[in-house]
Amino acid sequence: MDHALIYITLAAFFGLFMAWGIGANDVANAMATSIGSRAITVKQAVIIAAIFEFSGAVLAGGEVTKTIRKGIIDTDALSNPEILVMGMLAALLAAGVWLLIASWRGWPVSTTHSIVGAIIGFAMVGIGLNSVQWGKVGAIVASWVASPLIAGILSFLLFNSVQWLILSRPDPLVRAKRYVPFYIFLAVFMIALVTMLKGLKHVAAGSDLSLIETYLIAMGCGLIVAVIGKFFIQRIQPNRKAEKKFHYFTVERVFAVLMVVTACGMAFAHGSNDVANAIGPVAAVISIAQEGEVTQSAPVSIWILLLGGMGIVVGLATFGRHVIATVGKKITHLTPSRGFAAELAAATTIVIASGTGIPVSTTHTLVGAVLGVGMARGISAIDLSVVGRIFMSWLITIPAGAILSILFFYLLEFIFI
Repeated sequence: MDHALIYITLAAFFGLFMAWGIGANDVANAMATSIGSRAITVKQAVIIAAIFEFSGAVLAGGEVTKTIRKGIIDTDALSNPEILVMGMLAALLAAGVWLLIASWRGWPVSTTHSIVGAIIGFAMVGIGLNSVQWGKVGAIVASWVASPLIAGILSFLLFNSVQWLILSRPDPLVRAKRYVPFYIFLAVFMIALVTMLKGLKHVAAGSDLSLIETYLIAMGCGLIVAVIGKFFIQRIQPNRKAEKKFHYFTVERVFAVLMVVTACGMAFAHGSNDVANAIGPVAAVISIAQEGEVTQSAPVSIWILLLGGMGIVVGLATFGRHVIATVGKKITHLTPSRGFAAELAAATTIVIASGTGIPVSTTHTLVGAVLGVGMARGISAIDLSVVGRIFMSWLITIPAGAILSILFFYLLEFIFI
């Protein structure tokens, strides 16, 4: 292939741009509950992302990645491998541009749906309508309703349990010290499952771990962190001066410690799973440029994983503030206890979805969970105009990705073929 080096260079730049978009949008909304509840600052979130998102992307991003996310198109009808190169470059650029627009507007959209929409767009014009697995597209669309609804119900129940067990009692700090270790166990257990079932699934598959062994490891992680957490929580003393202004000040400090744990765990799980949205198409382009043929999966060099990890961290640091403001502050007022309920509900929903094979978006799940926490305080606690704009951005993500991808595909085809 004459243009092999040009294709690889473009794939690296477009992949970095897409990874930047993931950081600016997806990672921002994953950190937004922790920042919005003031459990951590934006600077601390960037440090957590730099360590955990980056290590998740590089250590667990996969030696081999699917070249076409979610098996959304069938490449058997493809006669010229160069068409797929153009398509993947167009898809990366289209998804990156859409994430830039959405992040600038403060819309938390799904990065997976952005790249899926972009791949559908080029496949329709480059390979043919029949190449798109429309059944899988339908399952993704169904998840727009299912995942936010499940997460919303779970966060509503979780926050009500916190309210009933701790916040509504005359001795909330004593109650918090008694019950929060249990919540720590539940949070770490769920996040460990998210990491192993979603982020580390190829590693777990390679080590021949059974489902029972995976659950036992997750329970072990939960117990260890809960014991450590209990040790530190018992040493938190009430701040009488601050509690005169806000009765639950010390109790919320206990939950703030928990939010840091969930932020670290979710960052690692997210980095290990969603980096594939950026590096999958890059690996496809490099594989075709070097081998001259189309494969369903491709080896991933360490430099591609480093590229993805670096792009994610820079995206959060430079442009994540817009989405953080929307999810963390504009939907509903968050405190550490509310933010924790939302994070745990989102992690639980992702575990349920991974177990049942439902394709869910981390973004949709988390936004649904934040809505559930808001609903626990009544509909007036939610800014419905913000929610309306978020839902509209979800509806147009796949079509927007597809239209942009078609435009870029024709442009690249005109230049190179």
